This record gives sequence, structure tokens and C-alpha cells, in this order.
Amino acid sequence: MHYGPSLEARRQFIKLSTLFTAMGALPLLQMHKAARAAEPDAPVRIGYLAITDATPLLVAHHNQLFQKQGLDVEKPRLFRSWAQIVEAFLAGQVNVVHLLAPMTVWARYGSQSRAKVVAWNHMSGSGLTVQHDINQITDLGGKTVAIPFWYSLHNVVLQHLLKSKGLEPVSQGEPGPAQVKLVVMSPSDMVPALANKQIAGYTVAEPFNASAEVLKVGKILRFTGDVWKDHACCVVLMHEQDLEQRPEWAQKVVNGIVQAQAWIQDHREETARILAKDNPQRYTPHSYEALAQVLLPELMDTARYEASGAIVNTGWKEKRIDFQPYPFPSYTEELIRKLKTTLVSGKNDFLQRLDPAFVARDLVDDRYVKKAIADNGGMAAFGLPESFTRQETITT
Repeated sequence: MHYGPSLEARRQFIKLSTLFTAMGALPLLQMHKAARAAEPDAPVRIGYLAITDATPLLVAHHNQLFQKQGLDVEKPRLFRSWAQIVEAFLAGQVNVVHLLAPMTVWARYGSQSRAKVVAWNHMSGSGLTVQHDINQITDLGGKTVAIPFWYSLHNVVLQHLLKSKGLEPVSQGEPGPAQVKLVVMSPSDMVPALANKQIAGYTVAEPFNASAEVLKVGKILRFTGDVWKDHACCVVLMHEQDLEQRPEWAQKVVNGIVQAQAWIQDHREETARILAKDNPQRYTPHSYEALAQVLLPELMDTARYEASGAIVNTGWKEKRIDFQPYPFPSYTEELIRKLKTTLVSGKNDFLQRLDPAFVARDLVDDRYVKKAIADNGGMAAFGLPESFTRQETITT
């Protein structure tokens, strides 16, 4: 028996779908306008989900990197679902969020919200986790796999893998032997659903893949960073109004995020402790053990993952998660091309009209992150060449 998404997951999906339409977003955008008029100098208000994608935002807050630049900062607000975080952002209740990269495309061109990507939060940091009896992609035929949202890098990479093995992704009905049914599910619901055998697998951000390993309810079939090299998953989204009318404030916000990412490079264990549930700030409900498995490269059992096939591209020497802030245009362009051929439920006509090069210029504002990177020792501080261009590498 295959189960679809829960009633709550359906509600959240419908809510998010409504928010990402021009009519659905309008009341919230009007609320934001009113709030901005009443509070033109709003403090830094971070919104996040309890996934490692939020790491730089939380580390920047914990280490007082925003405060050290003279910014007023509120304690970051934890949201349970993407619908909640988007609603709060559109209404102006939070002004710095991490959002799934494809979701920002939908936000700007679906709801016409004036928001821009200012930086990446991280690279890789996601995986495809499955039941213990699933040993290869073709074993997913006829089964159900959960994704965090249709507009997610997880969905894009998963469908890329399924199609490479002759499997058809579907969203309705019972899947045939050469089909895989995709359902939207909240990340926090995925591990229990796998443990209860309601789904054959899920693809999501860490540490939910590591949690399945720690709890021994599933295994990682493939790391997404081993399919799309150094891909972004979540990116930092800010209001275009802030970027235009508060440029000094915006620069300091981005400075803090970039400084956090540089600090994380050499403080992986401390980062895991900051995010762990026993930290006084209680940023996330996750154990240090699960977070350390993700954040500490030395704990990654590379030989085991290579033997199982979770890592195929051994020459890439990928970390399970890595951090660098620059939003490479080539990634945004390739993401638009991939979205055009990816099954996404709901109204998505606008995707076919998008020009990849235009979106890379229009969706992203890299002025602030370029300056912040230069002030932090350049791209070399993140182990990268001094270049703002790269070539995307996607394999099977």
C-alpha cells in the first residue's frame, strides 16, 4: 500500500501554491507595504526551517556577526513549513530567509513578489534516502518517494536520476512498474514515514538523511551533490525594497552571512554544537550526532558510500555539505533549463516563458555578496578560484 501526503501536507501545499500566485500574494504584499511604512528601519528578522540549509544564518546570529556591524537583530524565527516561511516573508514579518532555489523562481515570476536572491547558503547538503531493501534507482519502480516541494532542487535531481534509468515520475494515482509516484511531505514527517514504510524513500536536506542512518530506519542511496556537482539547494532571499532603499543595511546583512560561511570552514564541530538541540539557543531539534555526521568531513565514511554507490564520482572529493556564498549565474541558468523539463504540480506555465540568462540577471543581485567576499579574503577563503564563473557538471 502506498500512501499519499497527509492532510496537513496537502493543506500546506495548497496554501503555498496560492501564495505563489499574483492574486494569492497580493494581500500579504499589501501587509508588507503597510508594515514597511510603519517601520522603515526594521531590524534583521531571520526566518528559517530546521535544516542545515539555514546554517550560515544561524551561525551569523549566534556569533553576533550582525550585531558587531551595528545591526539590530531579533532572534531567528523557526517555521515548520515552507508555506509558513513564505507567508511571513511576503507579509514582511521576516526580511532575511533561506528558500529552496527553485522556489525563488516561482516567488518572483509566479507571485510577482519583489524579492531577490543575494547569496547562496550552502552547497550540496542533501540526499536520497531509501528503505534498506532498495539498492538501485530502478528498485524504486512502482513505489512512492517523498519530496519537500515541487519547486525544489531535490525534485529536479531526483527526476533527472529516475529518467536516466527509464522511470517516469508521476504525481497522481497508483504508479505502474516503470513509474515512481512523487508526494510532497514536510521534512520532519519524512523519517517517521520511512520508518513506518509508508514511503520507499525521500529526498531532502540534511540532517534528515543522517537521522535515518542514525536511527537505522533507512540508508542513503545517492547524495545529490554527487549528481549535480556543488549545487546550491537553499539560497538567501531578501526584499528588493531593502536592497534599493537600505543599501548599507543590506550590505551589512550579507557581510554577516559571508563572514559566517568563512568561519564555518574552520569550525565544523562548533557549528554542529551551535545547531544542536542542547544549545541554549535551541535553533533546531536535531541531535549533535546527526549534525556532526553531516558537518564534519572527517566523519564521512567515504569508502562505505563509494562501495554502496551513494558516491559515484569519487574524483570530485565532495564534502557532504559545504559553504560558499557566491550565486553562480551558470547554476541559475541551468536550473531554469532543468525546471522546464521537470514535472511540477500546479500552475507552471510561466516556466516555459523564462529565459535562463535573463533570470540569472533579474532574480539575483550579487552586488553585496561580491563586496562581502572581497572583504573576506576573496573566493580563496572558500577554497575556490578567483572567478565568478564556472561550468555546471551534472551526471547520473
